[in-house]
Amino acid sequence: MSGGLPGALGPAAVGRAVARGVEEIGFAGALLGESVCWTLFGRARSQPVRLHAVLAQMTQIGIEALPIATILSATIGMMLAVQSLYTLGLFGAESFAMVGIGLAVTREFAPLIIGILIAGRSGSALAARLSTMLINQEVDALRVIGISPVRFLVAPALIGMIVAVPCLTMWADIVALTAAGLIVAPALDLTLVGYFSQLLAAVSVHDLWHGLSKSAIFAALIAVIAAVNGALARGGAEGVGRMTTRAVVQSIAAIIMTDLLFAWLATVG
Repeated sequence: MSGGLPGALGPAAVGRAVARGVEEIGFAGALLGESVCWTLFGRARSQPVRLHAVLAQMTQIGIEALPIATILSATIGMMLAVQSLYTLGLFGAESFAMVGIGLAVTREFAPLIIGILIAGRSGSALAARLSTMLINQEVDALRVIGISPVRFLVAPALIGMIVAVPCLTMWADIVALTAAGLIVAPALDLTLVGYFSQLLAAVSVHDLWHGLSKSAIFAALIAVIAAVNGALARGGAEGVGRMTTRAVVQSIAAIIMTDLLFAWLATVG
């Protein structure tokens, strides 16, 4: 009778999985480094990263995502307002609601919700596009005619993400805090001007930059993870779907773990 259960992970399978994971991390680092090099030095090699390609990515990632980002941000802001008023009301401290709402939105919720949104919307699209081009041998065709696939496909998406996602996060800050004010101001018998005055006293520029810097790192993670999964696609349409799903799951997991690291460094470290 053979040892082990069917489908159980033995030491060899665990070792292979760890080796694949380390290999993918190395590939991601190389891909990021190559994208940065093409961005900085591509013009010297007569292969610059095209501005129109970057603008197209920024439009797709940022402007086209504005409606859903606005709805989600307003919902998050109102939810935080309701929960803050209820929780602080138990202790008679409703007047401190602006502090909790302002810090939670700028430091955590705005960059997190935008990061997850872009991972599901644009990260999946990038992974699907790259994997489809790879399976259809379009990537090989680019190499044959002397065009770097990283410069042509990955670098514009990376730059577009890094520019568009912090801009969306800033917009999410404005929308969420305004939506929260529509609930908090009447509950505390304040005008919107009074609400924003207390909010600005509670939130500093450092808090704003904390959230924006996180969103830029989230953007880079989404672009690199999507590109890596797109480059590893195999097996036709089924492979495209599998790697697209994998890219979204990995991006969201990376965003949440990075957010935890930021929170730990900002509070404990």
